[in-house]
Amino acid sequence: MENKVSFYNTLTRKVERFIPNEDGKVAMYTCGPTVYHYAHIGNLRSYIMEDLLEKTLRYVGYDVKRVMNITDVGHLSSDADTGEDKMLKGAKREHKTVMEIAKFYTDAFFEDCAKLNIKTPDVVEPATNCIAEFIHMIETLIQKEYAYESGGNIYFDTSKLEEYYVFSSQSEKELLVGVRDDVDEDANKRNKSDFVLWFTKSKFDDQELKWESPWGVGYPGWHIECSCISMKHLGEAMDIHCGGVDNIFPHHTNEIAQSEAYLGHKWCNYWFHVHHLNDKSGKMSKSKGDFLTVSLLESKGYDPIVYRFFCLQSHYRKPLEFSYEVLDNMSAAYDKLVKRIGTLDRTGEINRESFASYRAKFEAALRDDLNSSMAVTVLYDMLKDDMTDATKYALAESFDEVLSLNLTTAHAAREADNRVDAVLEQYVLAKIDERAAAKKEKDFAKADAIRNELLEKGIVLEDTREGVKWKKA
Repeated sequence: MENKVSFYNTLTRKVERFIPNEDGKVAMYTCGPTVYHYAHIGNLRSYIMEDLLEKTLRYVGYDVKRVMNITDVGHLSSDADTGEDKMLKGAKREHKTVMEIAKFYTDAFFEDCAKLNIKTPDVVEPATNCIAEFIHMIETLIQKEYAYESGGNIYFDTSKLEEYYVFSSQSEKELLVGVRDDVDEDANKRNKSDFVLWFTKSKFDDQELKWESPWGVGYPGWHIECSCISMKHLGEAMDIHCGGVDNIFPHHTNEIAQSEAYLGHKWCNYWFHVHHLNDKSGKMSKSKGDFLTVSLLESKGYDPIVYRFFCLQSHYRKPLEFSYEVLDNMSAAYDKLVKRIGTLDRTGEINRESFASYRAKFEAALRDDLNSSMAVTVLYDMLKDDMTDATKYALAESFDEVLSLNLTTAHAAREADNRVDAVLEQYVLAKIDERAAAKKEKDFAKADAIRNELLEKGIVLEDTREGVKWKKA
């Protein structure tokens, strides 16, 4: 295919031209969320940039099939395969079953994605759907002598590999320092870097989700699910595997180990990782307690798309620092941008030469290691150019296939909302006056009826010393 896209491949540690296994078609996998809590905006930065990659590939002509897992079992609170299961932790916190927690937070995750214009992958598969596949892979690894049973659990034997630390030239000791949680010694392991493929009830009696297996009643380790789910839907050779940089070790390292031991050949050619979102105190994490969510941003009056706009201003391989001051600036810039586009006169002629020239510039930015900030710069340069409004509007519409910023719809939607709000305000104020007159006449039944009428329409009245105030419920 003539279309060329280059991005940083963590496996080779350099920017490479992307060449898929099958011409014109892309098999792409994304590590999905562990659905034990809301996704914070740091998690969602990764999904925004992975969405940008998928839409860029589609924009330049590739046919993409993207698969994502949902981790609803097996993800422990420590990357050392010790500690409490994150799903169980969420269930205990909210006094619900694990599957109730999984359903609620899966739905919440996709609601957040919709607000950020993140496309739902072509296939979404919960880990609990694939227990048979996990067991089959583990059985094969045992037969090939890449896995062993110890203390009731099944472990992958990393000593059988010629190379385990495929993503880094660092030593084992240095890598273990980067593990996100405290590393506790597991006496059942033959080697410090071995990892669990299957847990049995002998170790986690309080685990709610358990299945029969050849090794006893238990449940899968976290790492096995992505290998099996990707192979189930994408086959034995994959083009691109995505995730945050915190997945590189040990999760993605372990995925490669078990997958290539199972298959007997290379599994995935390109690994795409997105860097952390930080605040002034460091990397965002659910473990800190209070954390930033899309809903929190909305409650503070921010359009979630402004957060997407903010993320696109920075390169996916650079840490990004969040602050409300920066988001305020982004919000103001976004308002001006969509107003400029929304007021374009789109009735004129489209200059095909200008259209092709700017589309080529936009594509060039994205093809060059997904340079989203340069792509946004091309958008601004295009709006300043001396061409017909119709051409500018058509280009903005085209660019938004990738940027997904509601460039051609946001202004009209906001104008409509403002008109609705103006009509609503006029109606509510008339009802407040009517209620005041009823109270003056001591017709309290009518006054209460008016309050209830407004409440049914989502309007809450509050009687204060300064007068009656109202707000949307």
